[in-house]
Amino acid sequence: MGKAWILALGLFAACSSSSSGASTALDRYGQRLRASDYEGAYELMSSSFRAKVSREEFVRMMRDNPREVTETSRRLDKHPGRLEVSAEFDYGLGDTMRLVQEGGKWRIASNPLAFYDQTTPRNTLRSFIRAYRLERWDVMLRFVPDKYREKMDVEKMKTQFQGTNKEQMQVLMNMLEANVDEPIVEKGNDARMSYGERYEVKFTREDGTWKMKDLD
Repeated sequence: MGKAWILALGLFAACSSSSSGASTALDRYGQRLRASDYEGAYELMSSSFRAKVSREEFVRMMRDNPREVTETSRRLDKHPGRLEVSAEFDYGLGDTMRLVQEGGKWRIASNPLAFYDQTTPRNTLRSFIRAYRLERWDVMLRFVPDKYREKMDVEKMKTQFQGTNKEQMQVLMNMLEANVDEPIVEKGNDARMSYGERYEVKFTREDGTWKMKDLD
């Protein structure tokens, strides 16, 4: 199917802050797909999308996936008249805050209390880095696998990161943060992420929660 993910993107530059504006943008996008006006459809994509995908690539992918284009335009015809207008704010470490319009006012829709999510290896890594930056040694214990947990406590965790190897750990954590979006390979209850020239993070999942098994 190639890069047919392009067809599913809903970031339209023509979308206004109202649901009627969003509905109009969807209608225009569907019309241009049905007319095979892919250059016109490209103009409805956001500036951030266009910065990542060129016009030529967009048009080529559309032409290479005619069945997906037809299916997308067909499904767009069925969109409801009233849409939920939302926005997403990226505030570092891959974290985003989702907002929605209610009664003409913007409201926060994301859970603002999910500071230390461990549902995926990626979220676990981000949470681990956040706990380190905030010196939450008690929270960092949550990322220790069970077989090592009984040997660790808050003071030992603090000493590990702020003791005699403090500078070395700072360099390591800075490298981790700089490479937080590197590919992660999952296999069952284990996962790995290579970073830098020779380092690797190892994760393990216990009772549905991902933890850090090794940093380097």
